Amino acid sequence: MAIDLSLNDLNSMFPADFSQEQIAKAKTLFLKELAYTTHKFYGGKMMTVPKAGVYGFNWFNVWYTPGVSKVSTSIRENQEASYDLSNRGNLVAVVSDSTRVLGDGDCTPPGGLGVMEGKAFLMKYLGGCDGVAICIDSYNKKGEHDPDKIIDFVKMIQPSFGAINLEDISQPNCFKVLDTLREECDIPVWHDDAQGTGCVTVAGLINSLRVVEKDIDKVKIVFIGAGASNTTIARLIITAGGNPENMVLFDSKGSLHKGRDDIKADQRFYRKWELCEKTNPTSIKDVETACKGADVLISLSTPGPDVVKQSWIKSMGTKPIVFACANPVPEIYPYAAKEAGALIVATGRGDFPNQVNNSLGFPGILKGSLLCRARKISDEMAIAAANSMANYAVNNGGISPDKIMPTMDETEVFAHEAADVAQCAIKSGLARIEMPWQEVYDKTLAGINEARDTMKLLMENGFIKEPDIKLIEDAVAKAVKAVR
Repeated sequence: MAIDLSLNDLNSMFPADFSQEQIAKAKTLFLKELAYTTHKFYGGKMMTVPKAGVYGFNWFNVWYTPGVSKVSTSIRENQEASYDLSNRGNLVAVVSDSTRVLGDGDCTPPGGLGVMEGKAFLMKYLGGCDGVAICIDSYNKKGEHDPDKIIDFVKMIQPSFGAINLEDISQPNCFKVLDTLREECDIPVWHDDAQGTGCVTVAGLINSLRVVEKDIDKVKIVFIGAGASNTTIARLIITAGGNPENMVLFDSKGSLHKGRDDIKADQRFYRKWELCEKTNPTSIKDVETACKGADVLISLSTPGPDVVKQSWIKSMGTKPIVFACANPVPEIYPYAAKEAGALIVATGRGDFPNQVNNSLGFPGILKGSLLCRARKISDEMAIAAANSMANYAVNNGGISPDKIMPTMDETEVFAHEAADVAQCAIKSGLARIEMPWQEVYDKTLAGINEARDTMKLLMENGFIKEPDIKLIEDAVAKAVKAVR
């Protein structure tokens, strides 16, 4: 029996007398429990499979010694040949020190492996590129997490990869790590929690504003949380045309403004200080005041469900837009935000409408960057991807308050993103090779289909075994019991 976990199936798994809040809580617990048991069942999500065949004994001598000697010497003479003679051109390192894993904080270096393997899984299935999970120990002799150790490590491994995906690195280290590596590496270094989340959120905002018929340069935006994600989101919104004087950001100590001497004094938080200087010119101090008449609330903060208050949403302007994107639990559940008057509600989860999650962005963005052999991924490339996502949704089924984004099962959106990102890189002089839009699109789509056909073949032949239905039944029972 095929095991289907569609959105409707999830909702129908729980007792009919459960309230919306109980169903939301039960789904979270169910998905966590099922993730644990199935990861244990499979022993993780990824494995290595050769792409070349063995057609007789002497093929060992071709793939290894003595034949492979010519590959080594050819690359020695021409470093660019490494992209043609190895898998480097389609290979991404997913690097993390696991200091901020989803909403669970510091999980120790190996604690991030589940998420990093998840990134690699989605890269392959959604973007047709290979990923390797690498969780590293960033402690120095003082017992502190040292950003320079991450920087040195990535510089050391870059000859083996076509791109680097940084993930789950806590602030302020994440700022220095990304900005240093973007400039000093000769391959794209992408921080998915920052640039990826920023790119996808901008896409969701573009279409939300289309639905409510408001202009990005005129809307008032309140940000709850000022970590790597929200600071990058704010920066990209400004790049996309947003007015920083209409923005107010809040961290755990209050609002960002020019009077935040604590941020100014700590040079590690230079990205936050830049926003202190640009946003909130009237130095609004509290969330309640900031939300009055606001058009948009974007929260990437502490997992909820009561971090964002209904009273804040009730005080917002006409047709409020609320993005509650903390993982694994949004800062307010969609039903509660709607009750408070929000017209559009987005979360980071796929079991609610309007998923605004970086999984919609990084597979296509990285694939496009790999195909044109980009040297970096600029903010302009991220904006190109955001517009690509937004326009794809408009042109394929249209948008509405409950459908502002494409979904991960719309395969072609990733090929569109890859092609648009590659063209942006080519126009800005960041690409090593030029490739027409259609060629990037076709190669990306072919890679995605090949990855999916391979997985399907492995499933059909029992090399990827189907989990026992009892794992799902047990996970549902545990979730129901916990919520009761």
